[in-house]
Amino acid sequence: MTATTLLAVGSGLRRGWTEFRHSLTSREDLIGYLGIVVLFTGMSTFMRGESVRGTDIPIANMWLAGIVGFLVASTAITTVAQGLAVDREDGTLLRAKAVPHGVTAYLIGKAVYVVCVAMASVVLLLIPAFVFFDGFGVYQPTDWITLAWVPVLGLLSLAPIGAILGSLISNPRATMGLVMLPFMGIMAISGVFYQVTGFPEWLQGLAQVFPLYWIALGMRSVFLPDSMLAIEIGQSWRLGEAALVMGVWAAVGFVVAAAVLRRMARRESGSRMEAGRRRAMQRA
Repeated sequence: MTATTLLAVGSGLRRGWTEFRHSLTSREDLIGYLGIVVLFTGMSTFMRGESVRGTDIPIANMWLAGIVGFLVASTAITTVAQGLAVDREDGTLLRAKAVPHGVTAYLIGKAVYVVCVAMASVVLLLIPAFVFFDGFGVYQPTDWITLAWVPVLGLLSLAPIGAILGSLISNPRATMGLVMLPFMGIMAISGVFYQVTGFPEWLQGLAQVFPLYWIALGMRSVFLPDSMLAIEIGQSWRLGEAALVMGVWAAVGFVVAAAVLRRMARRESGSRMEAGRRRAMQRA
């Protein structure tokens, strides 16, 4: 790794942390963080009286484990995609292009930012979940380790996808709708809030191709007892496979996303940036 590359990595880490700290001073961002937590916690309270079929595990506990996975995945994809579309329009990406390894530093910064945002959201969700939901918690020391690495690796595996999608969208306001449609489709087959063992085998296999399935499985391994393995594929949490799949997606994704962003940055110019600003002002 060259000195220039090391500088790019350091710049990306600082950029991501700075962007996250600034978000904590934004009223809109804080309302967004807290609003999601209040919404999902409130929804979970209506499920406390029901149990998963054939078990004494409250449905709310399985739902909460799924929410953690959902927060991780949705933050990685939608936040990066929307942020990239905005940065493309306001010239941030154009400025990154002018610096050696600037696009790489930009992508690292976005990854750091979404990791911080997602982990903050998860912590805010878990505090009331541990207090108000009986039986929901982390009881094994190894589960705390899993709770640390699964969301982070899951974020790194999905953030490049958000970057690639964001590079294809020219209108930031259209980002949410265009990104959420395929995301919700993948989430529907990935068993985020339920196990996929009731699906046809070909659909189960398809679900296991994507990181979202493994993020959700990892979160269930943390918050649900081993008795729930009876309704999981292979009757195992398969954390080794989860790390492998998410690691491959992260490694390949960052290489592809960096190449896509460099290509997009080369096509950007001051005139195109100014045209984008005018379109943004007209939409406002």
